[in-house]
Amino acid sequence: MKQSLQLRLGQQLTMTPQLQQAIRLLQLSSIELKQEIQEVLESNIMLEVAEDNATAEVKTTPSEDQSVTANSTEIPEELPVDANWDDVYDNVYTTLGPADSDSEYAQQNAKPESLHEHLQQQLELTRFSDRDRTIASAIIDAINDEGYLSIPLTELSDDLKSQLEDLELDEVEAVLHQVQNFDPPGIAAQNLGECLAIQLRQLPPETPWRREAFLLVTDHLKALGEQNITVMKKALHVNDAELEQIISLIRSLNPYPGSEFSANETEYVIPDVFVFKKNGKWEVSLNPEIAPKLRINPFYSNMIKRADTSDDNQSMKNHLQEARWFLRSLQSRTDTLLRVAHCIVERQQEFLEHGEIAMKPMVLRDVAETLNIHESTVSRVTNKKYMHTPNGIYEFKYFFSSHVSTQSGGECSATAIKAFIKELVDHENPAKPLSDLKISKLLQEKGINVARRTVAKYREAQGIPSSSQRKRLL
Repeated sequence: MKQSLQLRLGQQLTMTPQLQQAIRLLQLSSIELKQEIQEVLESNIMLEVAEDNATAEVKTTPSEDQSVTANSTEIPEELPVDANWDDVYDNVYTTLGPADSDSEYAQQNAKPESLHEHLQQQLELTRFSDRDRTIASAIIDAINDEGYLSIPLTELSDDLKSQLEDLELDEVEAVLHQVQNFDPPGIAAQNLGECLAIQLRQLPPETPWRREAFLLVTDHLKALGEQNITVMKKALHVNDAELEQIISLIRSLNPYPGSEFSANETEYVIPDVFVFKKNGKWEVSLNPEIAPKLRINPFYSNMIKRADTSDDNQSMKNHLQEARWFLRSLQSRTDTLLRVAHCIVERQQEFLEHGEIAMKPMVLRDVAETLNIHESTVSRVTNKKYMHTPNGIYEFKYFFSSHVSTQSGGECSATAIKAFIKELVDHENPAKPLSDLKISKLLQEKGINVARRTVAKYREAQGIPSSSQRKRLL
């Protein structure tokens, strides 16, 4: 086989380090961007935060009849014999601990107490024998986030037999009843009926209809769930008005006693842009707190002009080039973010004026074609970016949704359809809730062609129960 040289021409797209950096900055959230900027400031000597040169000057003039004041910055050589340090320097901290005013800040930033921590604290304050304390601790560990016992009591008893000799199920049940008296009411129940019964037991005995409500949740819970008026009236020997008061008492109870304890810390959203109306026109502005203003250090940049070939000077040149690339990438991110935000606001002005019902259908391709950029760029710039509007704070991706055709040949956003469904459900008759088929017909009367199964899908996505579950006869 004869060897030969061949020349071929072709085009190949190669991502430069600058382009890679710009793409990476584009998809960062505001919090991730702050961390990235802080890391660059610590590693690159050429970058610094541009601070305002104006500084406030505070002048203090001591009174003529006093030689030392609390605002004095110099310590006098001698003090009057009858003077106290606190009388002269009343603004000096006497301890290294936080001030009293910091307690509110510490409380706001404290980790929320979990349900298990709350129960363990009550366990430590309750008189238990060592044997019963072991059982109670196992019961608390078996409670889920909703406040229910997550495993059967028999299974829990079998697991404890390896730790406690001659353990009987009655002994575990006795400790369970004590734990069920803990706060919040209804904790450690094995099912919904027991949870409601525990809460009713803890109500004052003189509570109206307490006995009837207890009988209803323990013996006729199925009839209560199905809203079977006939069965409930016959079982309790009451009329419609009395049954309404009994059901009202049951509705005041909490079916999920552990829900008030949040296991996750609160996450705060920092908006990237602000949308406001000025002179009848919607405008978009960048949040100035997202990223500090950066600049190249003039002192170090002037030192490079020596033009020598030392290693230090070459390192400073590399830092200067990297700093310029970073500033350009940061500016490109800001420009693209504002352009996409302007395009979204321009297309969703009806939403800003009237809310979710007026949401227009929009996909990433629509913005990409309008701004003449790639669809993947729009996807990156809308990921984990938030917009502050008069209607609330929304993620950029919230404004992109699928569409459904209308009878007039137009399109309706899926977000708007969900809003229509929620509005219809909110204003329906509780005794005769709207079925998915009826909602579909009502939407068709508005010119929106939505099938029944599509209505069911949008209803379930919003957490709205079915018509049978929403039915309220009383």
